[in-house]
Amino acid sequence: MTSPERSGGASPDAAGTNSRAASRAAKNRFVVWLCVACAVVLVDQTSKWVALKFLRVGDVIYVAPFFDWVLAFNTGAAFSFLAGAGGWQRWFFIVLSLVASVWIVFLLKHHAPETRFAFALSMVLGGAIGNVVDRVSIGAVVDFIQWHAGGYYWPAFNAADSAITLGALVLVWDQFASEAQGKAK
Repeated sequence: MTSPERSGGASPDAAGTNSRAASRAAKNRFVVWLCVACAVVLVDQTSKWVALKFLRVGDVIYVAPFFDWVLAFNTGAAFSFLAGAGGWQRWFFIVLSLVASVWIVFLLKHHAPETRFAFALSMVLGGAIGNVVDRVSIGAVVDFIQWHAGGYYWPAFNAADSAITLGALVLVWDQFASEAQGKAK
């Protein structure tokens, strides 16, 4: 009788070992993506700490013809949406961000081997958590980067916002790349 290994098939033990190795590799990738999200939070919170230490509201520090350091506190969402809503929006955005973060962790766990998708999710997760830390600790998000051109000013933003934007762009790229790959098959 020929053993499964010699006949080209996998033995039950080999199949189990391969399955465990694949499971371990997926878990390791999941942990890596969580570490990427943590690194985003660390960069975001460190940069905000520096901004709070060296800037005052109303300061404008010239960096380049299109870029200034400023200090702003945003109680709303992107572009100060709902900033003047009376305070309820703080808790709304905290809960919304935490629910989204739980969903993203679930997605990361199940898609950790998909590098582009997982990277995008990690950026969004880190950015969301970075801004939640601000909302919980001081009641508003700290923004300190301002771009402008020709007298037009982009609303101030921060490293967390940049990570969320990068993550969203990579998600769009991943979607188009996945569709193109599906059509090629």
